Amino acid sequence: MPKTLVIAEKPSVARDLAGALPGKFRSDEGYLESDDHVITFAVGHLVGLADPEEYDERFKKWRMADLPIVPDAFQLQPRDPKSRKQLKLIHKLIKREDVERVVNACDAGREGELIFAYIWETAGVDKPIDRLWISSMTKQAIREGFERLRPGSQLQSLEAAARSRSEADWLVGMNATRAATIRGRAWVGGVVSLGRVQTPTLAMIVRREREIQAFVPVPYWLVHASFAPPYEGLWFEGDETRLKNGARADEIVAKVSGRDGVVESVERKEQSERAPLLYDLTSLQRDANRRFGFSARRTLQAAQSLYEGKKAITYPRTSSRYLSGDLVPQIKPTAATLVPITDYAIGAKFVLGLAQLPLGRVVNDARVDDHHAIIPTDVQHDVSEFSPDERRVFDLVARRFLAVFHPPARYERTTIVTQVADERFRTRGKVTLEAGWRGVYGLEADTNGSTAKAGEDESEAEGSELPRLEQGQEVRCVKAESEAKETKPPPRYTEATLLSGMETAGKLIDDEELREAMKERGLGTPATRAETIETLIRREYVERVGRDLQATPKGLQVITMLEEHPITSPELTGGWEKRLSDIEHGEGDRGAFMKEIEGFTRSTVEQIAALDKELLRPERVELGPCPRCGETIRENSRAYGCTSWKSKEEPGCGFVIWKRVAGRTLTPEVARQLLEEGKTKEVLSGFRSKAGKPFRARLVLNGEGKTEFDFPARAQSKEPAAAE
Repeated sequence: MPKTLVIAEKPSVARDLAGALPGKFRSDEGYLESDDHVITFAVGHLVGLADPEEYDERFKKWRMADLPIVPDAFQLQPRDPKSRKQLKLIHKLIKREDVERVVNACDAGREGELIFAYIWETAGVDKPIDRLWISSMTKQAIREGFERLRPGSQLQSLEAAARSRSEADWLVGMNATRAATIRGRAWVGGVVSLGRVQTPTLAMIVRREREIQAFVPVPYWLVHASFAPPYEGLWFEGDETRLKNGARADEIVAKVSGRDGVVESVERKEQSERAPLLYDLTSLQRDANRRFGFSARRTLQAAQSLYEGKKAITYPRTSSRYLSGDLVPQIKPTAATLVPITDYAIGAKFVLGLAQLPLGRVVNDARVDDHHAIIPTDVQHDVSEFSPDERRVFDLVARRFLAVFHPPARYERTTIVTQVADERFRTRGKVTLEAGWRGVYGLEADTNGSTAKAGEDESEAEGSELPRLEQGQEVRCVKAESEAKETKPPPRYTEATLLSGMETAGKLIDDEELREAMKERGLGTPATRAETIETLIRREYVERVGRDLQATPKGLQVITMLEEHPITSPELTGGWEKRLSDIEHGEGDRGAFMKEIEGFTRSTVEQIAALDKELLRPERVELGPCPRCGETIRENSRAYGCTSWKSKEEPGCGFVIWKRVAGRTLTPEVARQLLEEGKTKEVLSGFRSKAGKPFRARLVLNGEGKTEFDFPARAQSKEPAAAE
């Protein structure tokens, strides 16, 4: 009896497919079988592009003279012995005489297409191929997917893009890494790993770090006034609220304190705010980082588990923030599944009660390629079975899904200008007239009148209630005070802001719709960005410090070595991503793209080979006098040490602050704080215990000049800070 072989991407998906298809399946080692179907699985990438030494033994040794290595035809090899065993089994199943056709059921996307393409190429068999293309793992979605299988030939352009991405990463990454390691190993230390996406991403982080290091704070003053009736105001002149002269600030304080004034103007404007678009993976990762501090990888893991394990959300590795028109009939049934969950009941009932769904910013077939936006599935959800991470990610997805069908939030914004002794003070307030979509997140309309804003510059926080004031009304300045402040350096990237930067190839774009237009020119894809960040951390180019991502001395040195080389350019890599997208949609030439990549690889090797080794020597900072002997503390490759050390025979005073402490690299700034203050200004994150658990602590120099941890939760507890 003829059978269909189904190849899934992983064992859990194979089991789900068997549970949805008709017939009784029996389990064998590496596959499941019924009367009509045989279902087997890869375990991610079983096959990859062969290493250089597979083409020629001489490539085992890294030599500049052998670069660039550009194969005439790329060879494939199993990833490891375990992959080889499963690949052999799949080949055997493909070649079975009773298997007449094959269904590619790997993830419906570029990487899934590549996994299958490499398996099929190594099998060397010619049988009909169909493609399962689904966005949900519910039984109903799987059955419907098998009823409308796509011919494999329809996905040839997607396969071409997947192969181009893989080969481009091999050519650029492998050749650039070998060249940079040969040229810069002595100064950077170890292998200098470079990549088509990871290097421009690192360059973004390093350039921000340099801006911070070069930043010189400038003092300024603000003048705050308190009025009767009670409200606060901030001095301004034109568009400026900052005073560059402290004496002038004191003069204003003296001039207006205790004086009568008048309300010069009261401006009230009604404004509305539309709900954000539905989530794609990148925007979901950004929000989870902002709200919960989740890394991009942690969010993806939770979302993947909700998709595959709990069947609670649709396919997460999507780049679309819209739904396709054929999903409109499923919207209300999906909302109905949220009614039994207390947190969503009110919002879900509102959507179910709509006579007509507002679909203008929700449905857009032109903006949906492989997969639509992430939404809940239309099955019942038992949230009590979700892990804490899954619950939080599902909460984001569910609330966003409901919010897009709610009306805009409406506000009344009030701006009051008060004049006292020819000086002007501005007060801003806001009242929520209609919570709209924000009601899904728990916001209610204000009933107590407008709230005043008071605080730092123009980004004031909500303050006390704002009295009803009219133009021409007399008021009194009860008191005024000046506040001395300093300008702040640009903030370090968090994973949320870095994901935004990667999505727009380094361009700062806040507007959601403009960001959508930039998507095809981003760094990497939604499915790969989390792994890019983790790779930079594994390579010790970047470290997590709290929620911030900070370039390490090694990361700084790598970009210093390359400086303005095109491999550090987000725009160039973003342009390549657009070319890959064109190939995927049948509008680009794979051959022309690969030829351009080969040319770039050759020029990259030539430019790195031409670098002056002496210019690669890292700059070593001097941090001031040694607390033990008064000699100079100077940075070296492993520590910040006293220059009184000459040799083992003449060790000097022996004072040293090691650069690596409990898994965290100490920057020159941290070492400087220890020397000058005896402790770090802030509690530092990024440390790991011997068991691998993360912890936070302030670093302290003890009486013997040794570094210790001072834990915030146990202020009296001090433990030695073990260097690595």
